[in-house]
Amino acid sequence: MRDDVERPAGAAIGRRSFLATTAVAAGAPAIAAAAPASAAASSHGGPPEPPPVGRVARLLAVPEAGRGVDWLRSALQVAVELELSTIPPYLCGWWSIGDRNSQAARLIRRIIDDEMYHLGVVCNLLVAVGGQPRIRAAAPTYPGPLPGGVRDGLTVYLSGLNKSFVQMMMSIEAPEEPLALSATATHTVGDFYGAMLDGFQVLAPELSAGGQLTARIGSDDLHPVETLLDVERAIDIIREQGEGTSSSPADSFTDDHPAHYYAFGEIYHGRQLRETAEGWTFTGAPVPFPDARPMARVPAGGWSRPSASVQQLLDRFDNTYTTVLTSLDAAWADGDRRTLGAAVHAMRGLEETALRLMETEIPGSRSTYGPQFHPRS
Repeated sequence: MRDDVERPAGAAIGRRSFLATTAVAAGAPAIAAAAPASAAASSHGGPPEPPPVGRVARLLAVPEAGRGVDWLRSALQVAVELELSTIPPYLCGWWSIGDRNSQAARLIRRIIDDEMYHLGVVCNLLVAVGGQPRIRAAAPTYPGPLPGGVRDGLTVYLSGLNKSFVQMMMSIEAPEEPLALSATATHTVGDFYGAMLDGFQVLAPELSAGGQLTARIGSDDLHPVETLLDVERAIDIIREQGEGTSSSPADSFTDDHPAHYYAFGEIYHGRQLRETAEGWTFTGAPVPFPDARPMARVPAGGWSRPSASVQQLLDRFDNTYTTVLTSLDAAWADGDRRTLGAAVHAMRGLEETALRLMETEIPGSRSTYGPQFHPRS
C-alpha cells in the first residue's frame, strides 16, 4: 500500500473527500495504469492510438431519440454480463474466509446475495421488453476487464481475500463521482444504469410479465417487473445497494447495511463508517480483517500443469459451474422457477470443491489453488 494514498482510519472525511480518498485507495492506480498504452504507441513516431471503445460507451453515445426497445435489450444484456461478472470474485473472497461468522464474511455474503438478486432483476427486465438473457455465453474470463468497457483499465481477477483484493472490489462498485479517479476514466456501473432508467422513462415500453421469475434471493424478493414504477424501483435498488446514492452515504443505510462500496471500505479500513460532527469517518465498531485461505491469483489461462488430483477438482468445479449457467439460461427461457431452483442448488455445490482447492498448496509456494470459473464449451 502506498503511503501517499493511505489515510488513518479515524480521519474525518466529508462526502466528496470520502469519495476521493476511498477511490484512490481502491482503484485510481489500477485505472491510471491503462494510460501508458497510448503513450507507447506515440513513442514509435506515430500518433497515439485511441483506446478501444466499449459497448457501454457505444450505447451511451446513441442519442436519446435513437434509444428504442432494441437499445434497451442491448443495454440490459450488458447489464446481465456486468452483474454475472462480479459474482465469481466475490465468491472467492467469501469462500477464502475461515470464520464465516466474522463481520467481514457477513458483509461479503450479503453483497453476493445482492449481486445474485441484481442478476435476477436485469434478467426479468430483459424478458419484460421481449429479450432473452444469454447467461452462459456472458460468462467472463478472469483475469480480465469488466464487461462493456465499464471502469476501463480495471482488471478483475480471482483470489483469496487480502487488502489488494478488497481494493479491486471497491473499484468495481465505485460511485459515479469518484473525484480522485483519472479524468479519462470511463463510465461507471451507476451511470450506465441511470441511462437505462432514462431510456425506460422516455420510451415507456410495453412490459410483459410472461417468462419473468419470482424468487427469494437473500433478503430480497424478486418479482416480475410490470410497470414503469417497478422498473424505477428495481434500478434504484441496484444502484443504491451497489454504490450508494449521490447525495449522502446515509441514504444507503436505510436498512442498516451500507452500500457495497462502503461495506468493502469498512473491511479495508477496519472500522464501520459513521457520521460524526466532523463528517463521515471510519470510527465505528471494529471490522477486523479476517484470516483467509491464501488462494493465489488465478493466472491468465488458468493454473499451469496442475497435478492430476488438482485437475480433477478443477474439472469438477467447472462442470458444476457450467450446470449453474445452463440452468439459469433455461430458467429464463421457460419462466420455470424449478429450473431456477436447480441452478441455486448447483451453485451451493460449488463451495465444497472450491474449499478443497483453496486448501491445496501450490508446489514451491505458500499459496493455494482456487477455482478458475471456466465454463465448458
